[in-house]
Amino acid sequence: MAALAELPAEPAEGEQPTCMDFLMVPDYTIVTLVNAIAVLRMANRQSGRTLYRWRCLTMDGEPVPSSDGLRLLPDGRLSAAEPSAGEREGEPLANKEPSAGEREGLAPRKKDPTSDILFVCGGYHPERHCTDALRAALREFDRCGMHIGALCTGARIVADAGLLDDHRCAIHWENAASLREQFPQVQVSSSLFVIDRNRYTCSGGVASIDLMLQLVSTAHGADLAREIAEQFVLERVRTEQDAQRTPLHYLIGAGNQPKLVDVVAMMEANVEEPLTLAELAEQAGITRRQLERLFHRHLHCTPSRYYLDLRLYRGRLMLLQTALPVGAIAERCGFASTTSFAKRYVEKYGKRPARERAEGD
Repeated sequence: MAALAELPAEPAEGEQPTCMDFLMVPDYTIVTLVNAIAVLRMANRQSGRTLYRWRCLTMDGEPVPSSDGLRLLPDGRLSAAEPSAGEREGEPLANKEPSAGEREGLAPRKKDPTSDILFVCGGYHPERHCTDALRAALREFDRCGMHIGALCTGARIVADAGLLDDHRCAIHWENAASLREQFPQVQVSSSLFVIDRNRYTCSGGVASIDLMLQLVSTAHGADLAREIAEQFVLERVRTEQDAQRTPLHYLIGAGNQPKLVDVVAMMEANVEEPLTLAELAEQAGITRRQLERLFHRHLHCTPSRYYLDLRLYRGRLMLLQTALPVGAIAERCGFASTTSFAKRYVEKYGKRPARERAEGD
């Protein structure tokens, strides 16, 4: 934590900090919340300005247990028009013992009806906390124009309120299949995080760092995001193109489609010399048509598309994690030429392999 002499200056005249509220529901994952706030704190510290302010809230203003039993003291209750606990008790704020966030000038405990983004912080059993009161509050915030986000399984709660309909979202891989089944109108992604219009979701764990770094980069530049990543000793800044390492049986539902799991395992084992669809179907003991139906129904793409994306993803990891020449990477990922690899890479990731490597250094 920064010393008092290192506190960020107040925003420049006309510059408004981005305000974020984090709603802690019972059994939320505390590491995901702390990682997200750490990025905001470091953005203020590295920039020397108060770019961000934040509050941690609960539904009633009282502490709730995280998944590991810890209880953080909230800054207030989930109501932008409600006073903090101290104000409700009639105690002047000047007499309150300041929190760590207040001492850094980042999270003032005061009646503050304005916030730009509300993040719902989930963890174990999010379905138990989808109450009528929470649904109504989220919908009202959405109607007022507040952007809505979710950390870890908070996406399950936001989806229950109907606020992820026709949106892409990220959620921890353990919960992907159930979310897809219960809310078919939600487009569940296997990415680390997803930004879709005014919805911000991440898969949990350290992925909240990646999401917040993206928000910082968009608002204040990639250089600041890289500085923050260096402070956290991160190997690189990951993007929305980076996928979770998702076990396929969780993605499609445990025990549902062993044939599909077998085919994907064959694809992963045959990247350098890709098998044909006919070979994959034959080894799995099904017809090619059955294979195509399985992929369409459960992975929402063709087998060819899935196989190509898998090979490109493998190539991207090699680009960012090794010093192999692009030509050698193309060969190891089953492409006939560097040109073919580069063309497909641009179609998938929006940049040439050489540029991807240069930006990742």
